[in-house]
Amino acid sequence: MFKYSLDNKRYHTFNYFLKNKFGQKVFKVSLNGDFSCPNKVDGNGCIFCSKKGSGDFAGDKSDDLLTQFENIKIVMERKWSDSLYIGYFQANTNTYAPLYELREKYETILDNKDVVGLFIATRSDAIEDEVLDYLEELSKRTFLVVELGLQSMHDKTLKYINRGHDLKSFEDMVIKLRQHKINVVVHIINGLPQETKEDMLDTVKYLNNLGIDGIKIHMLYVSKNTMLADVYESKPFKLLTKDEYIDIVCDQLELLDELVVIHRITGDPVREDLIEPMWLLKKFVVLNDIDKEMKRRGSYQGKKTGL
Repeated sequence: MFKYSLDNKRYHTFNYFLKNKFGQKVFKVSLNGDFSCPNKVDGNGCIFCSKKGSGDFAGDKSDDLLTQFENIKIVMERKWSDSLYIGYFQANTNTYAPLYELREKYETILDNKDVVGLFIATRSDAIEDEVLDYLEELSKRTFLVVELGLQSMHDKTLKYINRGHDLKSFEDMVIKLRQHKINVVVHIINGLPQETKEDMLDTVKYLNNLGIDGIKIHMLYVSKNTMLADVYESKPFKLLTKDEYIDIVCDQLELLDELVVIHRITGDPVREDLIEPMWLLKKFVVLNDIDKEMKRRGSYQGKKTGL
């Protein structure tokens, strides 16, 4: 068994990380803080982004944050009565607001009994210096993680997907977060148009050298009512097959340092919105096939670190 897994995975699982850190069951509660996004204000947003801004599984923004949190907590307590919780500000850009508003929303969740941390999803171009200082103060009181979307290290890809910032913006912010002693998790997407397998592996090699704490690996999928859907329907481009995706993910795991926590390893589309690829709907099949391929290779996370 890989030493950073509780369930025969060959990579550093988030489940292992939480159990090792807190000693009991911990749940992330996905929240919608009704934030906007600078990329949507200044343009049309990333070409793959849904109207919910990557918050398809977050709470209902028509409910206040406390109601969102309690609704999910009630369900979890039916199975695990002694659980701990992490508030996950997921939808859109969760530092894109004045400091007083951020403070009010974050503290509302932190004030709840059994909340042991906050995860804050945001962009590298949307964290002001005064917010950085506040986040550093928060990190001394609770388990704090800032999730940064990167998607690809290649500026040509970032421009194509209308990301709204370049690699330097991302790298500068990671450095600032590390200087403020804040944990960093990064999102990447495999299968972006025009990218080769080597491009995708280069993104992981790059992140490995930045010393990030965790990673979320997604598969590109096409959802209805996105700019990507318009592109795909007018001129379909190649999407990765399941086997191609699994091969790339296993190669990426081999390159990642064993201490980097794998928070996600596949996409999670909304069924009724998905155009392609349909194989992504079988999430557990994908996860199991990744396990099988790592076992077939006799491999594990970090096997090729430094290559």
